[in-house]
Amino acid sequence: MTRIGIILGSTRPGRVGDQVAAWVQQVAVTRTDAEFELLDLIDYSLPHLDEEVPPAMDQYSQPHTLAWAEKIASFDGFIIVTPEYNHFTSGAMKDALDFLNKEWNNKAVGFVGYGAYGGSRAIDHLRAVVAELAMADVRALVALHLATDFENFSIFRPAERHTAELHKVLDETIAWSNALVPLRLPVHA
Repeated sequence: MTRIGIILGSTRPGRVGDQVAAWVQQVAVTRTDAEFELLDLIDYSLPHLDEEVPPAMDQYSQPHTLAWAEKIASFDGFIIVTPEYNHFTSGAMKDALDFLNKEWNNKAVGFVGYGAYGGSRAIDHLRAVVAELAMADVRALVALHLATDFENFSIFRPAERHTAELHKVLDETIAWSNALVPLRLPVHA
């Protein structure tokens, strides 16, 4: 069964991303074409990049990096739930991506953004980051606006149309995750 990780990319106190990620998971688990698991970056306690060598060298030394690598390696694709801070994703989300290399390769990724502009600028920046990690980002996305999809900018009340948008993101992410399987198979000499 295809495994998709839903990554909650905000660790900010008082965040609204937990509500968004819970909604993504609630919609996703109604499907039968993949298994889904919510990954909250708070649970992984990743500090600001503390590995001595670049991730591309595949020489992780820190226990938190090894645990993160094992978790990420277990998935076929991802949905990243990202806030938009100053037209970018959170530092925690960027660091979580930067900690690893091969564990991200040849996997699909879809995006659900939220913020004053629906997280669209954060998603645009993330597309460049995941391309460098050899990930296939899907075209569909969900853009949630603080002014219209949140009551008092804090209680998540998504417009009904967003559920269909999310299913489109899930459809594309699962399809691309499955299409990339041959690229993830181990190569035997």
